[in-house]
Amino acid sequence: MLVNLNKRAPFEHRHNGPDRNEQEEMLKAIGAESIDDLIQKTIPVNIRLKQDLNLPEALDEYQYLTKMKQVAQKNEVRNSFIGQGYYNCEVPTVILRNVLENPAWYTAYTPYQAEIAQGRLEALINFQTLVIDLTQMEIANASLLDEGTAAAEAMTMFFGLRKGAKKKSATKYLVDHRVFPQTLEVLKTRALPMGIEVEIVDIDKADLTSEEVFGVYFQYPDNDGEVIDRSSLTAAANENQVFVGVGTDLLALCLFEGPGKWGVDAVVGTSQRFGVPLGFGGPHAAFFATKEQYKRAVPGRMIGASKDAEGNDAFRMALQTREQHIKRERATSNICTAQVLLAVMSSMYAVYHGPAGLRDIALRVKGLAQTVADRLGQANVQVVNNRFFDTVKFISNDLDGLKARAAAKQVNVRYLEDNFVSISFDETHRLADAELILEVILGEATTISSEVNLGDDFRPQDYLQHSVFNSYQSEHEMLRYMKKLESKDLSLVHSMISLGSCTMKLNATTEMIPVTWSEFGDIHPYAPKEQTQGYQELIGELGTWLCEITGFHSVSFQPNSGAQGEYTGLMVIRAYHLHRGDTHRNIALIPSSAHGTNPASAVMAGMKVVIVKCDDEGNIDVEDLRAKATEHSANLAALMVTYPSTHGVFEASIIEICDIIHQNGGQVYMDGANMNAQVGLTSPANIGADVCHLNLHKTFCIPHGGGGPGMGPIGVVEHLAPYLPKRPTDEGLSSKITAVSSAEYGSASILPISHAYIAMMGGSGLTNATKIAILNANYIKSQISEAYPVLYSGENDTNAHELIIDCRHFKAAGIEVEDIAKRLMDYGYHAPTVSFPVPGTMMIEPTESETKAELDRFCSVMLAIRAEIEEVLIGVADKDNNVLKNAPHTQRVVLAEQWDKPYAREKAAFPLPELRFNKFWPAVSRIDSAYGDRNLICSCLPISSYEEVEEEVMA
Repeated sequence: MLVNLNKRAPFEHRHNGPDRNEQEEMLKAIGAESIDDLIQKTIPVNIRLKQDLNLPEALDEYQYLTKMKQVAQKNEVRNSFIGQGYYNCEVPTVILRNVLENPAWYTAYTPYQAEIAQGRLEALINFQTLVIDLTQMEIANASLLDEGTAAAEAMTMFFGLRKGAKKKSATKYLVDHRVFPQTLEVLKTRALPMGIEVEIVDIDKADLTSEEVFGVYFQYPDNDGEVIDRSSLTAAANENQVFVGVGTDLLALCLFEGPGKWGVDAVVGTSQRFGVPLGFGGPHAAFFATKEQYKRAVPGRMIGASKDAEGNDAFRMALQTREQHIKRERATSNICTAQVLLAVMSSMYAVYHGPAGLRDIALRVKGLAQTVADRLGQANVQVVNNRFFDTVKFISNDLDGLKARAAAKQVNVRYLEDNFVSISFDETHRLADAELILEVILGEATTISSEVNLGDDFRPQDYLQHSVFNSYQSEHEMLRYMKKLESKDLSLVHSMISLGSCTMKLNATTEMIPVTWSEFGDIHPYAPKEQTQGYQELIGELGTWLCEITGFHSVSFQPNSGAQGEYTGLMVIRAYHLHRGDTHRNIALIPSSAHGTNPASAVMAGMKVVIVKCDDEGNIDVEDLRAKATEHSANLAALMVTYPSTHGVFEASIIEICDIIHQNGGQVYMDGANMNAQVGLTSPANIGADVCHLNLHKTFCIPHGGGGPGMGPIGVVEHLAPYLPKRPTDEGLSSKITAVSSAEYGSASILPISHAYIAMMGGSGLTNATKIAILNANYIKSQISEAYPVLYSGENDTNAHELIIDCRHFKAAGIEVEDIAKRLMDYGYHAPTVSFPVPGTMMIEPTESETKAELDRFCSVMLAIRAEIEEVLIGVADKDNNVLKNAPHTQRVVLAEQWDKPYAREKAAFPLPELRFNKFWPAVSRIDSAYGDRNLICSCLPISSYEEVEEEVMA
């Protein structure tokens, strides 16, 4: 037997589900001669790539990890005292192993189907409670992207809430000059297209009586480290109908009064230092807390308590759920995601340490800063801040010597103008670090006492009194608590999640391994560039590969979500038009089938939305597009188009569509949500697009994490490259747009995942993945289309990577699409995308990672449910009391002594024989969302304490 000594199993065979024999069986069922025959029928020939992807030869998993370790070691992990909103922390290993490195947590989907997401929802309730308690505000959401964008969301919320004849026209937003510079840059970016004038001021001297001012924003503690009580300023703002926003630090609030006590309107910040690595800037969970009266304007997601059909307490997303798809251009924000995985980590960090533990950490941090400040004062070094938490700012009389000693001792500090230096302490610092930094500053070894008197001028420990924060301080109990929550959630470790447009593909373990390496996790986003050469190499390679895949000239990694990518792409188009003198170009044409974030993003970029019709086949109505492009030719800025379409079809007229826009002076923005149906076969540049965002958490394997993290980098053609966003801390004029997120590369620490995926798949592997994604979707269509009509198909009766099945005709028997979604839980499946983009339908996307066996299992479940629907249609089952209307069925219900259903327990719990031996049980019965919205509770206080509350909170 001859053996090839170089041969290893290609990673492609691990990632792609169906093997060659299974592919042949599936192609036969579809009626295609070969997979290339299927692709030829599906993708218009005029947009097909003429050449294969020019990417490096694929590496196997061992080769990749070996190479990546060498790259990682080019990053220098130094002792960081930089601060500026980013602080090293100790990630409890019980959380590292059982949340961050656990696919049961990181492969779950956004908790739209609450009955099988109770674990994440409880963890997010804990997060909201943590934020509410420490900020002393009334409500909080379930996290945002980063502190800068959270501050921008507060500003735009205030702008939308202006009332009264005087304030309705106010456009000035006063920002204190002591806010973090990266936050200021993001505020400027967001303000510009909305007509908001950001004025940088000394907030303590600001004129709050001016009718032009609608809001103010300051930092607490501020950029200088000062902790200033601004209760009197807040009172003055309230008297003058001026909104108050505050950026703060959760660890500092373990010692200092929360801004909510002063009556401020919104408090934002990042929970990064609560157990989430620095990661060169992200991903981190930002927080957003506000007053209850603004609940309908809160951006992002809010988790609320409700009741299930059994009367038990249950959680679900409240109020804001998918508001972009409902309100579209009237949405208050384009944010449709959160940083769920990171919010879960931060909430678990608080649960594990408890209020006493958090306070101890805060006291140690404060004590180290105070000790160093006192010693500097004794050495006649001028310390310029008085009341501080973790940051000491001083004037150095030996700056060159300080820099040399810092470099020699592998220490990073923050250098400011005019010989000012600041140092910030964090949880990882010990007494030895304080002595080390004193030696760096003073030039001589210094010994300090292990004790310091901080006085008693601190906030009482009046927070996190709920039992969840006081019960799990031993690792054994913490482990059991996390596992209890984990067991309530269905994720990709259980079964296929076939959500159309959401692309729940394999997140391979090898791709995930480098994420938790110290060389990537412990790098400060503002570390000197020479210390981040590993990141620069990785990001440079990934950018080059994405340019090859998209056909574009340049890529920016700054947008840290898909919605941020949309917004950034449109801001780049806006800057291009402005630079050319086309200041009047502000019309965005958007098809009626577009993702709801599209129109919301266009409005945020200062554009006016004009809707383009779709025809009966779900395609863009080219003549309607032509008419509207011609009508608005003088003012046309852009077209936003998703390709393949949101209806799961490669529209044959796409090149003509792009040409029409270009002929009328506009640019084409392609929504990259469905890029996984293009890779290696066609590309955004090939169809004529000028810019697109790439959902790395879809096409390029970054896991959904229960609703985040994500990354949404944008690629652009050459003439748009000069306008890509600059770094958050860059200064000076430039054609570039200002920063769109707080860190230069967004959520940089998860970029190794996509880098690994591309490196291990190679060009042919990526192309094959696209082909198999299309094959899998069309195979499902072939198996279930007689039971569930497919709403839209291409010219040759094929679909792209997803398909929409029509469930509207079941309404005649009282069966809604939601009933099918809930019944799928009894079979151990998460529902496909429900009622988007067409109400009463399901959008199914199997992804290339699912085997034929799993596809067959899913299809058999869908057919079994169709048979159950038929029983209702023909009158065998009761219209109002049947197995679908009562789904899902919990273990409690099935095992209860009394069984009052008109069908057997067996039918409810084990509709297929194999479920007797492998059953995922929903944690709660069907949830009453309306009850929860009428009685909004978004913290983990016991439901019983609210039983008498009858306040209606529905708008």
